[in-house]
Amino acid sequence: MRTAIDLFSGCGGLTEGLKNAGFNVLLGCEIRPEAREAYKLNHPDVIVYEDVRKLKGEEILAKTGLGVDELDLLAACPPCQGFSSIRTRNGNIADDPRNELVFEVARLIREIRPKAILLENVPRLLQDERIRLFKSELSNDYSFTEGVLDARYFGVPQRRKRMIVMGSRHGQIPLPNRSEKLITVRDAIGDLPDPDATHKRPLHRIRQRFTEKVQERIEAIEKNRDDLPDSLILDCHKRYPGGFRDVYGRIAWDNVAPTITRSSHNPSKGRFIHPAENRGLTIYEIMLLQGFPRSYKLPKENGIGKLSSLLGEAFPPPMAKVQAKQIYQYLDVWEAGPSPQTEA
Repeated sequence: MRTAIDLFSGCGGLTEGLKNAGFNVLLGCEIRPEAREAYKLNHPDVIVYEDVRKLKGEEILAKTGLGVDELDLLAACPPCQGFSSIRTRNGNIADDPRNELVFEVARLIREIRPKAILLENVPRLLQDERIRLFKSELSNDYSFTEGVLDARYFGVPQRRKRMIVMGSRHGQIPLPNRSEKLITVRDAIGDLPDPDATHKRPLHRIRQRFTEKVQERIEAIEKNRDDLPDSLILDCHKRYPGGFRDVYGRIAWDNVAPTITRSSHNPSKGRFIHPAENRGLTIYEIMLLQGFPRSYKLPKENGIGKLSSLLGEAFPPPMAKVQAKQIYQYLDVWEAGPSPQTEA
């Protein structure tokens, strides 16, 4: 079994995908305590550190029992808020100190020299100088492939574009082929009971409760906020009728979901009204739309806001699995003999 470490582990979406692809995840790193708690609930076998800035390559090697050049895969999902399009102005990347954490990843790569690298982030990072510098710092040892992939084509029931960068000391690893077979919202959550009914899914009981006015607004919507009578239209939407058209929109059963965000529990933040019921999404539904297994655990005592944030920032496990499997297969072939041929 090949080895991997997961930096900026969050609640464990990437680790779940790595394990499903056959990797033995030895070490994770996550600074947020609520994320570490969720991670440890599901991956108790993994050593977890807190701050990547304080983590040293020699410490990783000592804890994992590996030597320099022996780790198969270093995977990382640095915080993306600083690169998110919602936080940019005039096409420029927001000034956020978290943007610099990508260079902590580069530092650890130089110190432990993994055979392969997997970096995931929002597409906008490809437009930033930091990703060019990241690759330049490592270009003597690694060959890179990069692109923007949509999670809907990799087993996730939502549209979600992500930057993927793969690096290898053996040669370029091509991005995986996408599948045209989509998993719909109905496939993912269509069999779930009413969250207020009798069932044994605690996370499915966690949903936002609304004021009478907001509930009235939700009940009036068939598709999106264009359905609202004038008396229920928000003043800000009257002043700016263009705006974000997905706000107070209803998800469609037979399509993929919109991008799951940190605020997917709140219909005022996007198209997050349940397809058939007059309510927002439950935490359990959000988790399933992110592609997590139904058995995945979350510390429900942390509350709906933190839980929604953890899920919205996660790397969907099915998408992570496809990327990791691609790396795994190429490392196998390279180490067995001639370089693999890229599929046409």
